Amino acid sequence: MIFILAIIGVALVFDFINGMHDSANSIATVVSTRVLSPLMAVFWAAFFNFVAAFVFGTAVARTIGSGLIDVNVVNSNVVLGGLIGAILWNLITWYFGIPSSSSHALIGGYSGAAIARVGIKAIVPGAAWVRTLSFIVLSPLIGMIFGFGLMVAVSWTFRRAAYASVDRWFRRAQLVSAAFFSLSHGTNDAQKTMGIIAGLLVANRTVFADPSSSLHFMYLPNVKTIPIWIVLAAHAAIALGTLTGGWRIVRTMGSRLTKLKPFSGFCAETGGALTVLIASIWGIPVSTTHTITGSIIGVGATQRFSAVRWGVASQIVYAWVLTIPMAGAIGALSYGILSAF
Repeated sequence: MIFILAIIGVALVFDFINGMHDSANSIATVVSTRVLSPLMAVFWAAFFNFVAAFVFGTAVARTIGSGLIDVNVVNSNVVLGGLIGAILWNLITWYFGIPSSSSHALIGGYSGAAIARVGIKAIVPGAAWVRTLSFIVLSPLIGMIFGFGLMVAVSWTFRRAAYASVDRWFRRAQLVSAAFFSLSHGTNDAQKTMGIIAGLLVANRTVFADPSSSLHFMYLPNVKTIPIWIVLAAHAAIALGTLTGGWRIVRTMGSRLTKLKPFSGFCAETGGALTVLIASIWGIPVSTTHTITGSIIGVGATQRFSAVRWGVASQIVYAWVLTIPMAGAIGALSYGILSAF
């Protein structure tokens, strides 16, 4: 029981690091356009990360909990090994300022640990994997299309307006778009940790089965319904992580990809948020990092093709490709070490 509680703590640490790592997704544009100070931006983003707990349900958590890995092969070492793989890869990419995907790091680490235990049969074949893997490519493309389309629409709509008035109006509007993106970020990303905790509790359900136990509230027979305490804990952890900021990645996202202004920041955030929320409603665990990066590139491309620093973008894509296999390898190695001891 103590080991299981410790693993839940590690899962919440991962959620915290997820918030720290991905806070750049929520605040990079609003900071780079100087609409909010960095300190105010992280408070703004963290608040809406937490509020997301009460808005969009738990479809992504159910996908992570049982749709990708056979819950019958999951044990405590598989979950802990997967979390270690995801956390280490997140910290490596955070250190180098690379906006990789915490979501795919978790999926990779969890899958690697499960495969290390029983082989490829740990993977649940089906639509959940198809949607998850296809959205590695589709989410940045959809974000790019939304960002490009919104930028064209805004530019056309305000083409005759004075720049000063447009800038002033979109400084206010960007507060809304930043909140919208933070809401979508909390909705999708916190649910991944919920799914991991739920899978752990289902795998160890007999430990908490005694109705007289003070921890009987942790008894979970399946992942069809995620208990409210898991929902609140996951959202609180990601919100606290967001408060710490991810300043290395903020610089990459907010200024190295392309130069942003308040109206272009509004378009990038809104395009990214729409993409993430659509995926969340369908129960698809997507990368907010991939999505907002695609949206920023789409916005930058409306100015001119050379406005996007494609060298920086290509480095980010390499990190995307490496995330699942590298986190998976670390997860498998972690599982092997845990099992040995």
